[in-house]
Amino acid sequence: MPLDPTIARVTETIVARSAETRREYRDRMRRAAEDGPRRAHLSCSNQAHAYAASGPDKETLAGHRAPNLGIVTAYNDMLSAHQPFERFPDVIRAAARAAGGTAQVAGGVPAMCDGVTQGQTGMELSLFSRDTIALAAGVALSHNTFDAAAYLGVCDKIVPGLVIAAATFGHLPTVFVPAGPMTSGLPNDEKAEVRKRFAAGEVDREALMRAEMAAYHGPGTCTFYGTANSNQMLMEIMGLHLPGASFVNPGTPLRDALTAAAVERVLSLTQLGPTYTPACDVLDERAFVNGMVGLMATGGSTNLAIHLPAMARAAGILLEPEDFAAVSSVTPLMARIYPNGLADVNHFHAAGGMAYLIGELLEAGLLHADVSTVAGPGLARYTEEPKLRGETLAWEPGPRESANDRILRPHADPFQPTGGMVQLTGNLGEGVAKISAVKEEHLVVEAPARVFEAPEDVLAAFKAGEIAEDCVIVLRFQGPRANGMPELHGLTPALSVLLDRGLKVALVTDGRMSGASGKVPAALHLSPEAAAGGPLARVRDGDVIRLDTTAGTLAAEADLDARAPAAPDLSANQWGTGRELFQLFRDRVGEARHGASSLI
Repeated sequence: MPLDPTIARVTETIVARSAETRREYRDRMRRAAEDGPRRAHLSCSNQAHAYAASGPDKETLAGHRAPNLGIVTAYNDMLSAHQPFERFPDVIRAAARAAGGTAQVAGGVPAMCDGVTQGQTGMELSLFSRDTIALAAGVALSHNTFDAAAYLGVCDKIVPGLVIAAATFGHLPTVFVPAGPMTSGLPNDEKAEVRKRFAAGEVDREALMRAEMAAYHGPGTCTFYGTANSNQMLMEIMGLHLPGASFVNPGTPLRDALTAAAVERVLSLTQLGPTYTPACDVLDERAFVNGMVGLMATGGSTNLAIHLPAMARAAGILLEPEDFAAVSSVTPLMARIYPNGLADVNHFHAAGGMAYLIGELLEAGLLHADVSTVAGPGLARYTEEPKLRGETLAWEPGPRESANDRILRPHADPFQPTGGMVQLTGNLGEGVAKISAVKEEHLVVEAPARVFEAPEDVLAAFKAGEIAEDCVIVLRFQGPRANGMPELHGLTPALSVLLDRGLKVALVTDGRMSGASGKVPAALHLSPEAAAGGPLARVRDGDVIRLDTTAGTLAAEADLDARAPAAPDLSANQWGTGRELFQLFRDRVGEARHGASSLI
C-alpha cells in the first residue's frame, strides 16, 4: 500500500526541519564508528581492569575475537515490572557465549515507580529521573569496552531515558529487552470503581487495599495501557524489540527464548560481522513517525507526547506538537485497552497484539515499511509472531483477523476514525488532550474557572463539597520548572465522581496526568508553563474557559495580557525527598512541547 500522503508530508517536514541537527548527529556517529570495536584501543591495564572479574569469559575478552555486549539494566525488586530482570544477566551471558561472544553488566540505572510516588513529594523527581537514567547509562557505556548494547527497562521514564542513551551511543548496535506484563488480576475497571467509591466515602481503606493488592499482584508490568505498556508498543513498532517480544509474560519459556534470541541477534549486528546495524540507523525520522502512529492507533499515554520529542532530539530529530496532531488526524483508533476500554494488555496480546496491529497499519499505508530494525530491514518482519516449537524459537505469520473486535479492530472499521490524542492551542498556551476514553458529551466543556496551585487543594475542596457546579479546574505551577512536573493521577477518582454526578468538569494544567488517566477531559502540558510566566499564571477564578477537543482549542474569555501573573511561593518544592538535588534540572529544563529535558 502506498504511504498515506499526510504521513509522507509529516515525515518530509520533520526531515527538512531536522536537516542540520540530524547531519551533525550522523557525523558524530560516523566518527565514533570509524574507530572500530572499542576494546582494541584500550591499554592492557584498561583491559585488565575490565576483565578481572569476568571468569570464564576472560580469555575471549582479551583476544578481541568476539563481540562483547554491554548490559544496561534498570533492575530493582521494588518495581514489579523490573523485578524479572534480576535473572536476565545470567540468561544473557549464557546466550552470548552460545553465540560465540561475551556479555557484561555495564551498569545499572535508577528506576522509580510512579505508582509508589503517586501523590507524594517523590513524584516531583519522576520526570527528571528520565534524564538521570540517560546520564547513568552514559556512565555505564563510557568504559568503551562494548561492541553492542542491550537495555533492560520497561516503565514510564526508564525506557525514554534509555533511548536517549542509546541514541547518544548510536554507533553501537542496540536491542531493548522487555520483561513482559504481569498476568491479569482484578480487572482494572473494578479497581477504578473501588477507588471512586473510596473517594466518595462509600468504602473503607481496607476494601481499597484489597482491591489494589488484587490488581497489582505479581511480577511484570502493570496490565493497564499506561506509559509503561505504551513504551513497549513503541519499542516494537520502532524496531528496537524483536518482533512480538513486548507482551509475553515474565517467567515463561517463550520469554527466556526471546531474551536469548535478542542477544544472538544484536551480536550479529556489530562491526565484527557482515551486517553492521548501529542504533543511529534504526532511530531515524521514519521510526519516530511510526512511533507516533502506534501511539495514536492504540490510544497510548500522553506522557509520550513529552518523551518522544526528547528521545528524537537525542538523535538529532526535531519533533513539534503539530506533527502529533497531523499524525493523529489520519490514524484510526484501533485498540481499546484500559483506561480506554475494559481489556488489559494480556487481552490485547491474545486478540492479535502487535503483529495484527502493525499488519493493519502497513496495509493502510500508515507506517513506513522501509525502515531498519534490530530484526533486519523492513517492518514487515513485525507482522510475524514468535512461537516455541519444542525448544526451537521461530517466527510465524501473525493473525490477519482480530480475535476480539471489542479490543482490536481493523483499520477499515476502527473505534474512531482519528487518533486518541489532540493538540490544543489558544490564548492559554499549547498543550495536548487524550480523548480516546472521554465520552462524547465531555469532549467540549465551557465553564467558569476554579483556580488551584496544588493538587492537595483540589482534593480538599472536593472532600469539603465545595465543587458542586460546572467548572474548569485550573491547576497551575505544576510544570517542570515549578516543581518537576509530577503526575496528577491522584485527582482522577475525585474528578470522576464529579462527572458521575452529572457535572461538566475539566482539568487544565501545565502538569501531567498518568498514562492511566483518560475518563476526565483534561488539557495537559500547557506551554509556556505558569512558572515561566505562561498564560495560566494570569487566569482568575470565574474566568470562563472553553476546552474544545473536537476543534483543538483552549481559551479563556478574559484579557489575560492586561493582568500581572501570579507569583506563588514555590520554595517548599525545592527540598525534601531528594528534591534539593534536582535544582539544576529545574533551572535548566526546557518546555514540555520539546521534551521537558535539562540535557537536550
